[in-house]
Amino acid sequence: MSHEHPVTVSVARTILPGYTRQANAWAHAGQELAREWPGYLGSGWVRNGVDSTEWHMLYRFSDAESLQEWEDSEERRWWIDSARDMMETTRVERHTGIEGWFSQPGDVSVVVPETVVPPRWKQAISIFLPFFPLSLLANFLLHPLTQDWPLVFSVLLNIVILTPLMTYIFLPITTRLLQPWLQAKPRRSRLVRARGARK
Repeated sequence: MSHEHPVTVSVARTILPGYTRQANAWAHAGQELAREWPGYLGSGWVRNGVDSTEWHMLYRFSDAESLQEWEDSEERRWWIDSARDMMETTRVERHTGIEGWFSQPGDVSVVVPETVVPPRWKQAISIFLPFFPLSLLANFLLHPLTQDWPLVFSVLLNIVILTPLMTYIFLPITTRLLQPWLQAKPRRSRLVRARGARK
């Protein structure tokens, strides 16, 4: 008989204004994906109110190993990535216990920060900031060599040089420097104002 206890994961997510119906469909899709996964015991979600932007989603697996396999799966990764533009994860907690969804005395509760995917406009800015000056410098330095070349070959040389520099040096540095801004959560007041504007 296994001594592993079931693990319940509680995730608080802020749904961006105008995405309530999509979020409902997304949550249903996640349940369907997890339903056939080994060790899956159930899932659900609740909201604080009809107009609340905060959703509390829960799912439960028979043991930590089954849970980890689900969380590392390609199916779940695809599911999480599909919601990156309509919600933000604010808190993740794991509860280990025998009594189901509810915390019991002696349960171990661990807060697990989930990776926050920056909005695409922030990703675009973080790429532009190093790419523009680097591209400008490359064109300036290579111009004496490539000024008589056909345009396609001149551009090709630039890309061949800049791609590894961006990938392995400049983009990681920029991402690290901008991390607090990239990972920042949206202020609730902004969400409320945006929701009011859509009504």
